Amino acid sequence: MKIFNLSMECYPVAKVGGLADVVGALPKYLNQIEGVEASVIMPWYNKPFVHDHEFQVVFNGWIHQSFHMFEVTVMKERAKILGFDLYLVKIAGLLDRDNPYGYWDESQQFLAFQHGVLHWLTAMKIRPDVLHCHDYHTGLVPFMVENCPEFGFLKGVKTIGTIHNGEYQGQMRWEMAEYFPWFRGDKAGLLDWDGQINPLAAMLKCCHAFNAVSEGYLDELFHSLRGLEILVQQEHAKAYGIINGIDTEVWNPKTDAFLDFNYTRQNADEGKWRNKKELCGQYGLNPDLPLVSFIGRFAVEKGADLLPDIVWKSIQQTYGGLNIMVLGSGDKQVEHELKELKYSYSNFALDLGYKEFLSHKIYAASDFLLMPSRVEPCGLNQMYAMRYGTVPIVRFTGGLRDTVEDISTGGSGINFGAATAEDAVHAIHRAMHIFHDKNLMDSLVHSNMDYDFSWEKSAEKYLELYRK
Repeated sequence: MKIFNLSMECYPVAKVGGLADVVGALPKYLNQIEGVEASVIMPWYNKPFVHDHEFQVVFNGWIHQSFHMFEVTVMKERAKILGFDLYLVKIAGLLDRDNPYGYWDESQQFLAFQHGVLHWLTAMKIRPDVLHCHDYHTGLVPFMVENCPEFGFLKGVKTIGTIHNGEYQGQMRWEMAEYFPWFRGDKAGLLDWDGQINPLAAMLKCCHAFNAVSEGYLDELFHSLRGLEILVQQEHAKAYGIINGIDTEVWNPKTDAFLDFNYTRQNADEGKWRNKKELCGQYGLNPDLPLVSFIGRFAVEKGADLLPDIVWKSIQQTYGGLNIMVLGSGDKQVEHELKELKYSYSNFALDLGYKEFLSHKIYAASDFLLMPSRVEPCGLNQMYAMRYGTVPIVRFTGGLRDTVEDISTGGSGINFGAATAEDAVHAIHRAMHIFHDKNLMDSLVHSNMDYDFSWEKSAEKYLELYRK
């Protein structure tokens, strides 16, 4: 079975969030199953991975967008170093930039990527069994395959759409239709939602099946998808929930090259303490205090706007009896407020930006990981944390609900209900009591490291969906 994953991100080539981790792991684990050939197709970016590895050009062609012609170059990584074939699509002026997102013309970028991929496959007579489209950025592929005559060779190829985060749908004005490959006007309704072209809606309408990245998140989509709820209900027969896994080769405290001290379940007490002592020394924190950390984007759906209140209330109410560390970036107001707190409290550490190496160190060193998410389709951070023996403190929503059971009912984490600073602080108080009960804390560290969040199980579920 030949599967192409289409995505704007893939770790370690280009990563903004969890999408990259999923796309960088799923095909690798699929390829470990006999009879499966999974690959990744993504845009070319001006990134170190691209310059540090050898690629060969496998296709050159041209696509027409509005009144412009663009040259499409497809490159394949020679060594298959990631465990799967990696293809990069380069289009001068559109798909040759430093980062995946944040450009004024990104709607045209995403269109050009999808058009370029399908043009290449058609021109070279490459017909996969499945085109797996990740999020709205590639959500127009199912429509184009079935309704654009230019890609008649691909008509009938099965398409799967995965919703990693339905908060982003890629809406664009109808004027953008002139950038599409030609399609008949009576098919326009498949693209339309509420008077705009909506790529996520088009994906749900046109794909053969779609999935959310956890069963809990799928349940939420039926009544909360920023206006697309009724569409999910209408298309319920082709809806599935498949929880993400984590790459246990990358995320392994025994072998993780980013850690100052490696450890296993057997010596986790010593290993976590040594990593904690090192990290706290770097940031001027007291390693004898419990360390609660947050890692992620400063976005509303992550509950990041609650962080300033959570930090100062937790420190005040515990009389400085804990450390808090935050790694992330995004909303400038949140960044500003956290910077102010950094100057006020010596037991609060802040590091702004995306730093993969530091995130590994924090997972290993922390006692608790805080995730006050308003929306969390799957969540990988809580899985990384548990893999490293860290106790997750999570809001009971989406994939967090599926993966973290509260300690009060036999689980290895702490749940709270409302996306408020008050509920999060109350959960942190519970964490403090756990921390000071050494036997209980040690048992949680060990039991968390026993959880199996590997991709093997999830890859089998995706393969079952492909076969259907």
